[in-house]
Amino acid sequence: MSLTLDPSPAVPHAATRQSPTRAAIAATMALPLPELIFRAQSVHRAHFNPTEVQISTLLSIKTGGCPEDCGYCPQSASYDAGIPASKLMDLEPVLDAARRARDAGAQRFCLGAAWRSPKDHDLDRVAAMVEGVKALGMETCVTLGMLRPDQAARLKSAGLDYYNHNLDTSPEFYGRVITTRIYQDRLDTLAAVRDAGISVCCGGIIGMGEDLDDRAGLLATLADLDPQPESVPINALVAVRGTRLGDSAPIDPIEFVRTIAAARIAMPKSTVRLSAGREALSDEAQALCFLAGANSIFYGDTLLTTSNPAVARDNALFEKLGMTRRA
Repeated sequence: MSLTLDPSPAVPHAATRQSPTRAAIAATMALPLPELIFRAQSVHRAHFNPTEVQISTLLSIKTGGCPEDCGYCPQSASYDAGIPASKLMDLEPVLDAARRARDAGAQRFCLGAAWRSPKDHDLDRVAAMVEGVKALGMETCVTLGMLRPDQAARLKSAGLDYYNHNLDTSPEFYGRVITTRIYQDRLDTLAAVRDAGISVCCGGIIGMGEDLDDRAGLLATLADLDPQPESVPINALVAVRGTRLGDSAPIDPIEFVRTIAAARIAMPKSTVRLSAGREALSDEAQALCFLAGANSIFYGDTLLTTSNPAVARDNALFEKLGMTRRA
């Protein structure tokens, strides 16, 4: 696909797929904001109803004690962020939470466990959770760390719809955030998930000290996945005291909007999700994100271990904007 600086919106031809370059994405993000929003909204309308938002709810089924040293994560055992390690939840409390999420309007229920990679006996328990949530009529997503191909196949047999495994940032900046696994480890897990026939949920985090070129590098890497991820969560860093990035300054909301718009243009058919950090965004900033092509949110008061906008606030925002939940 071509991301040019001509006045016309960059809508790719449906019969071709050419990944945008990092330089093209960086140039797009630097456009005057009205032009950038126009291009992103034009692409968005070519593939989605611009008034609909997909709703997901995320539950931490095993919290804390993770051996990875991700600089943003309060669940890492490397930091003292006040998050004690817990055991894997039992099945029934997970299904109770899924029922509440479904009744509140969520279409997808996502399960997150703070592991480097799951042990096989734990994976069997997660597979039972997936089967139970599917039986409630919801889409399922899990994020469990790195997977072997046989583990991905086990989750597929349980009926898993999506696997989340974020790239977090550009290949070049990655080593400044995480040292306990390499970028290729993440790509290998994504390949195992895709080979198993599971849809991919993969995005990154903005505001960790990276520059515009790194943000473009993240989006270029995501857009180069073949096929492109079905879901692309874009997170604004939530700086948690005690973590290595706990003193980071908040991301400028307009810079966040620019990243959302570039993600929409680079990955026109992907669902782009506003994820962590949304509580710090004003209603006006979130409205700009929707104009820029975001069409999904996490719904519920808690996002793993950090806070998320209250359901009542989200409902009021949707009503104010005339937005509806995707059926």
